[in-house]
Parts: sequence; C-alpha cells; structure tokens
Amino acid sequence: MQQTGARQDVTVGILALQGAFAEHQVMFQKISSKRKAVIVLVRTPEDLERCDALVIPGGESTTIALLARLAGLLDPMRQFLKKKPVWGTCAGAILLAEAVEGQKKGGQEVLSGITLKIARNGWGSQVESFEADLEIEGLRESNRPFHGVFIRAPVVLDLLPTLTSPPIQIISRISASLLPSSIVNRPLDEDDTDPTDPRTIVALRQGKHLLTTFHPELTKDCRFHEYFVTECVVPSLLEREKEEGVLA
Repeated sequence: MQQTGARQDVTVGILALQGAFAEHQVMFQKISSKRKAVIVLVRTPEDLERCDALVIPGGESTTIALLARLAGLLDPMRQFLKKKPVWGTCAGAILLAEAVEGQKKGGQEVLSGITLKIARNGWGSQVESFEADLEIEGLRESNRPFHGVFIRAPVVLDLLPTLTSPPIQIISRISASLLPSSIVNRPLDEDDTDPTDPRTIVALRQGKHLLTTFHPELTKDCRFHEYFVTECVVPSLLEREKEEGVLA
C-alpha cells in the first residue's frame, strides 16, 4: 500500500557541462510512465543533490571530466553512483567505466561506476561514425529495432567483474562484422562472432547503472529513456522509499 508521503515523480539530472545534454532533456520530456520525469540540468553539487538519477551525456570525455572537476562535481558524482542510478552515453560511458584505453596525454579521470575496460574512440574518427539497427533486451516493443547512432564511439574491451560487484547484464550487441579493423587486427572468422566477445557489446547494465556506447538521444525514439526511468530509476526510488518508511 502506498502512503500519501510517496512521490509521484522522479527527478532525473542531466550533467550539463558539455555535450548532448539538451537532446537528452528533449527525449525525457517525450516519455510516458507512471511517474513523471522531472529534469534538472546539473552544473553544481547542489543540483546533483536534488536528483534521483543522473545521465552523463555524449560529448568529449576528457573535457566533461575537466569541467566536472572545476565545478566540484567529480567526487559528489562518485558518491552519488554508490546509491543512485547513473546512465552514461558514449563519452558518459567512458566516464562511467573503471578503466580506459587510448587516453589523452595527462590521463582520463573516471567514476569507476561499472566494472569494465573501454577504449576511447574505438571506432576511429568522426568520418568513421556509423548507424545500425539494434536488438535491445527489455525495451518496450523489443521486436522493433532501435536505431543506434555511433559517433566516435567507445568500444568495450573487457568486463572486469569482482566478487562484490553486481552481475553485468548485456542488453545489446552489434554484429562482429561492424567491429573496426583497428581492434580486430585480423580477418573475421567464426571465433570473432562469439557472443562472449566483449567488443560487440553496445549496451549493458550493472546493478542500478546503465551504459550505452551509442547516442539514443540523437534519434526520435524515446524508448531507451523510458527504459532508464522504468527499469533503473523507479525501482531504485521505490527501494529507497521503502527503506525510509514511505511505503508500507
């Protein structure tokens, strides 16, 4: 039974320092769910404190990390993801990872929210960007492909689970034939289509957190944003409400 103290909305923050944060805001405003998504553009630690979840958008990962540090947000975000859901898209996926290959000179600050290793610009330069129809496990109308937009996209190199980390749930892969030659380094054969190959992973979950190496916000399809709210944010909020005695 839901008591009167239970909220009827969720507050989703979007890190708004650089990158495609406005596009994410538009997509969240399109979704329909039992709990309305109230959007906060996060630029300060005080903004972050208001949020039930956070989206780290695509953009330039080292620039976003630098601006987050200057805004005093890096450490608050690290504390935030210990309790609340975070979704990283493209550059945001890099920041959410535990380890990064192909860092710029001076290194790459990360949040270590998901136990994996990822490669920056894994598919190469801007001109090597591409689009592909994806099958997404758990998405509404999952039989209808989701159009993935990959722009200087990162590539998942390895999963790094630990005994204490939540299991990693893979929710979408691409065909091995789309992998860039720079990371395959040999002609594709049957072994390269092995479904255990981490390099074909383009979307996954670990615990409360969601990671996509592509840009769902650059389409007209809001199902991924709906998925984040209904499958990641609302369950996390219900759990916290129960712990706080809001739900009986």
